Amino acid sequence: MKKNIATEKEIFGHPVGLFMLFFTEMWERFSYYGMRALLVLYLISEISSDNPGLGWGQSNASELYGWYTMFVYITPIFGGIIADKIIGFRKAIVIGGLLMTLGHLSLAFKPIPAFYLGLILLVLGNGFFKPNISSIVGQLYPDGSNKKDSGYTIFYQGINVGAFLGSILCGYLGETLGWHYGFGLAGIFMLIGLIQFKLSENMFGEIGLAPVKSKKSSNDVKKEPLNKIEKDRLIVVGVLAFFSIFFWAAFEQAGSSMNIFASKHTDRQLVSNITIILYKIISAVLSALPVVILTWLFMSMNKAVGKIYSKAIIFMGISVLLLWLLIGYMIYNNYLVDNPEVPATWFQSLNALFIFTLAPVFSVIWEKLSKTKINPNGPQKFAIGLILLGIGFIPMVFGSSGLDSEITTKKVSMIFLTLAYLLHTMGELSLSPVGLSYVNKLSPNRLLGIMFGIWFFASAMGNKLAGSLSSYMEKIASESSMSDFFEILVWIPVSGGIILFILSFALKKLMHGID
Repeated sequence: MKKNIATEKEIFGHPVGLFMLFFTEMWERFSYYGMRALLVLYLISEISSDNPGLGWGQSNASELYGWYTMFVYITPIFGGIIADKIIGFRKAIVIGGLLMTLGHLSLAFKPIPAFYLGLILLVLGNGFFKPNISSIVGQLYPDGSNKKDSGYTIFYQGINVGAFLGSILCGYLGETLGWHYGFGLAGIFMLIGLIQFKLSENMFGEIGLAPVKSKKSSNDVKKEPLNKIEKDRLIVVGVLAFFSIFFWAAFEQAGSSMNIFASKHTDRQLVSNITIILYKIISAVLSALPVVILTWLFMSMNKAVGKIYSKAIIFMGISVLLLWLLIGYMIYNNYLVDNPEVPATWFQSLNALFIFTLAPVFSVIWEKLSKTKINPNGPQKFAIGLILLGIGFIPMVFGSSGLDSEITTKKVSMIFLTLAYLLHTMGELSLSPVGLSYVNKLSPNRLLGIMFGIWFFASAMGNKLAGSLSSYMEKIASESSMSDFFEILVWIPVSGGIILFILSFALKKLMHGID
């Protein structure tokens, strides 16, 4: 039996393997959200502009965004099955990371064939990577461990650190130096994350290896029936997955309609001396703070396993050093600009920033509520998340009042987008980490990869719906008003949340004691 260093050694009371996965997932999310921040803006940027794009219309760009993000989330169901049945979680992660690295680097080249090849490789790579790294996280803890939820929360913070840094750094390079520089940076960090994981994967012992063929015939294994409790719990997973479609349909407007709104309809120019000074100070502090935390985690990892996995730790150190250089470059350039304009892509980083700051608050709230009679169960937290998301579009309704998609001279305050992202984040904190944890807790181990795949399939449907909805923004704005478009996005998640809250009492019974 292989030695399992990942669970034998701990950092901050959690298995050291969690933090190796934290860094791996962080770089993958860095690359994904960095690319996402740029994609639609690259598509709609005029060919004749200083930073030329493809010159597409908003509707076509939103549709492509929807198709791309749909396939990004639909392929995990196949990647989960392949990992469960044939190659194991770890090989799937390596294959997925390699394909995504090649995909991001393809986007760094200007020819159109390279662009489409990059999207295809990213879709395929995500299918192998996304469901399987989440599955390994769950296996680091024994069944019934009360630390599993907090472990997923830490893992989720890695996602958001990567999303924040990817949005601001890839976004900054993409909008200032050229779109393809931003795409290329996403590929570089994906490659670093892949190498780091590959060099450290032995620490996980037998966790995530290819399934061992049983002496029993394959037919005997296939015939192993689900008991009633397992069936009931899978029903809950299915219901939650279904309602998550409505969440992602509205939430993923961040990469399409809200991204376009930030670029074309939001006043991002800073003019007064006080706002310019504050912007330079706050942006510098917020940009550097995650890197400070990552440096601290790197030093902790080095102390725990640096002697055993020195090569992996070296690559981890290189990545942190590279981050410091990029952040320093960005801060220095921002300091030199007299009248800075906030990059449109930076608004997508607000979600990750708010998650990073609010997640501990929500954790304390849920912990205190767990000791009371009013503690919401998992489905009720889902419902709360949906309702908060819908409420988050109300500032957009007011902010976009009177705007026309064709007239870009009239712009609105950044406060509307900021409030929207704040409320959306509060909704996400009530739903997304809970979802990952409940898929793990409610699913039998033999179906874990498949169920994560189904979870991401639901996300795929939500993302496609998001792109389709976004493609109508221009039409609705010209025929009625842009505020009517955002009002639709208020009611979709709010209605879903109300229905799910009503169903939550029946779903609680089907969970059979799992809270």
